Amino acid sequence: MACALCDTDGGQLVWRGEHLRVIRADEAGFPAFYRVVWNAHVAEFSDLDAGARQHCMDAVTVVERVLREHLAPAKINLAALGNMVPHLHWHVIARFGWDSHFPAPVWAAAQRERDGVQEEALRTRLPVLEAQLRQALAQWAA
Repeated sequence: MACALCDTDGGQLVWRGEHLRVIRADEAGFPAFYRVVWNAHVAEFSDLDAGARQHCMDAVTVVERVLREHLAPAKINLAALGNMVPHLHWHVIARFGWDSHFPAPVWAAAQRERDGVQEEALRTRLPVLEAQLRQALAQWAA
């Protein structure tokens, strides 16, 4: 059976380590939507041994911390659903009071129209954010 996260990076690759990678997802309306993707195909978090689970969550924590420090969002959403793509990955999403769905989840109905000006302003900050993210992940993985 084909797996989108085995066949492709799953988005714009930000960093790749031995066991996992971090990508920026192309999710309309949510410029700071990242995923931590386990490289090997496993469907569930419990498929990993204790050390691998800790490694995965430490990476999620690094991504969350860098997003908070660089973007100062209203909230960070973390999720590991895997219903559409049964390959272990964590969503790490910076949320803002102006985003179209806030405070509802990104998968819920929109609460207001999208704010293209705010989205674009955020998008222009991503290259610096991602440089900081690569640096933090490299230091963490060393």
